[in-house]
Formats: sequence, C-alpha cells, structure tokens
Amino acid sequence: MDDVARLQMTVENAAPVSGLLQLPADAQALYVFAHGAGAGMEHAFMAALSARLAAQRVGTLRYQFPYMEQGSARVDSPAVAAATVRAAVDRAAREAGGLPLFAGGKSFGGRMTSTAQAERPLPIAGIAFVGFPLHPAGKPGLTRAAHLAKVAVPMLFLQGTRDELADLELLHQALAPLGPRATLELIADADHSFHVRKASGSTDAQVLDRLAATLAAWFGTVAG
Repeated sequence: MDDVARLQMTVENAAPVSGLLQLPADAQALYVFAHGAGAGMEHAFMAALSARLAAQRVGTLRYQFPYMEQGSARVDSPAVAAATVRAAVDRAAREAGGLPLFAGGKSFGGRMTSTAQAERPLPIAGIAFVGFPLHPAGKPGLTRAAHLAKVAVPMLFLQGTRDELADLELLHQALAPLGPRATLELIADADHSFHVRKASGSTDAQVLDRLAATLAAWFGTVAG
C-alpha cells in the first residue's frame, strides 16, 4: 500500500482541518475526496476506496470538514463547507505536481464540492459523486440538484439502485438537462453506503472494485 501522508490545511473563517494524501509514484490523476455527513475521512469505506484508487494509479486527498474535525454532530454551513472544499483543492493543486485534478466525494462531501464549484469555479477537470444525496430519505425532491446547472465541468454520478437518498426517476430528471456533462453509473442493488445484499450475487468488496475502476477510467477519459 502506498504511504499516506497526514496534512493540515487552513480554512478561511474556520478552524484548520486535517487531510490524508495518498499519492502513488505512478499516479495519473489526483482526486480530492470529501467524506459524507456521518463519518470522517478515516472511515473504512473512504480508506478502502482510496486504496483501490491508488492501485488504479489515482491519488487521493481525503480531508475533514471542520465539524467532523471538532467532533460535532452538526454539519457545517454551506459557506464553511465550500471554504473547506476550496482549501482542500488548493492544497491538492500544490501537491499534484501538474497531475489532472478532480474533486467530489461521498454524499454530503460531493454535494458540497459541486456547491462550491457552482458558486466559483475550482481549478479542477471534473467532479465525481460517490452517491449524490438528491433528497433526504423519505422526502423525494429535486431542490438539492438545482445548483448543478451552474457546474460547467464534467460530472460523474456513481449511484446505487437502492439508494434511499436518490429516487432514480427523480435523479434521471435532475441529470437530463445537464446533457453530456453528466455521466450516470448505476450500481445494481447498492444502497447509499454501497452495501449490496447476498442475493445480489455481488459482494461489497466487488462493488468497491467497480467504483474504483469506474472512477479511474472516467478520470482518464476526461483528462484525455
């Protein structure tokens, strides 16, 4: 496994946050990988996907949002979250050594990345969502996708077909106006955590393999 370096980043109008840089010597891209609302950058899912991406020649910069760094259960405001995304992308740009730079993340982290991009473009080639949280569970709607119209870079949506935070019919409605900027990759039987049932014929490990392979291939295609 590639060495993982621990970093610290300064966030505008917020406390500093830590990050984990995993950058293979043969990396072809660097992915700024934000965590979801309920678990931080060292969660098993984040670590496992990062390790698989390293094997696919993709580096990752995982990082904490301030609320997670401070041990709070209440997520940061969109302004603080966006500032944190910008700090992480800026640090990644300094570490990338000219590699193509992508950003995004798991659920909340991905949505905050696209929110930041919609407000003011980041120096990235594209955004990859690992489970876009289109709406709260049991409350279907399209409001959370409205800002995507202002995102001009290519976007990859990795989505489980059993995701309770993304009704598939509504997700298709949300992505249709984006045209070729949006690529949707459905993972059969996966829930929002990308867990699959035994009856699916797949395992969680196989799902992680597919996520990593899909991300790496898409990064390569977008970067040209």
